[in-house]
Amino acid sequence: MVKLENRDVTELIVMLTHHDRTVSNAREVFEQCEECRVNMWGMKEEGLPLGQMKRLYADMHECGKTTVLEVVAYTQDKCLAGAQIALDCGCDVLMGTMYSDAVNDLCHAHGIKYMPFVGDVSGRPSVLRGTIDGLISQANQCLAEDVYGIDLLGYRYTGDAALLNASFVGGVQGPVCLAGSVNSYERLDEVKAARPWAFTIGGAFFEHVFGQTHREQIDRVVDYVGAG
Repeated sequence: MVKLENRDVTELIVMLTHHDRTVSNAREVFEQCEECRVNMWGMKEEGLPLGQMKRLYADMHECGKTTVLEVVAYTQDKCLAGAQIALDCGCDVLMGTMYSDAVNDLCHAHGIKYMPFVGDVSGRPSVLRGTIDGLISQANQCLAEDVYGIDLLGYRYTGDAALLNASFVGGVQGPVCLAGSVNSYERLDEVKAARPWAFTIGGAFFEHVFGQTHREQIDRVVDYVGAG
C-alpha cells in the first residue's frame, strides 16, 4: 500500500470508470494490469453492484494496492450513502462528495482518508464553477476541519483550468488530487508543472488516448509524468 503522506512523487490513480461511472468489466481490466507500476486504484459509487465492488476492492488490497472510491454526490443523504459504500468496501480513500461534517466524522471514525470536492459542482459528468481565490479559500477551510486533502475537478472547470490547477496546488495547504478529464499529453505536462499530490485517469484509458491497452497506457503515463 502506498504511503499516502509521501508528496515527493505525484501519484497516478487509475480509475476503472468512464463517464463518471464504474465500467462493467472493471475486474477484467484490473486483473490485466495489477502488476503495473501504479499503486492507487479507484471506482465510482455507481456502475457495479455493491457485492462486486467489495470483492474487487478486496482483491486490490490482496495485491497491496491503495483503494479509492470517488463519490459524485451533492446532497447530504447521497454523500453519506456514498461514504457508507466506502466503509462497506474497506476503501482507504474517499474522494468526492461536498464537504459534510457527518461524512468527515464517519471517515475519522473508521480511518478513511477524506478528500471532498470544493466549488460549485453539478452534473454527472461533473462541472466545476467558482473563482480561483474562492476555491482555494474553501479548500483551506475544509483542511481546517481535518480532512486529509481536496478533490479538485480541475479539468471540469468552466474557467482557465491550467491556471486554476497551478494556483490551487500552490495555495492549498494539503494534498490535492486533480481529478477528471486528464486526457492529453498537454494536460499531463500541466499536471507535471503543477505537481499535485495525485491525479486520476479513467475515461482517457478506455478511449485509448495514450495507447492501445490499459497496461501499455498506464506504464506510458507513469513514465511520462514520473508518477509512482
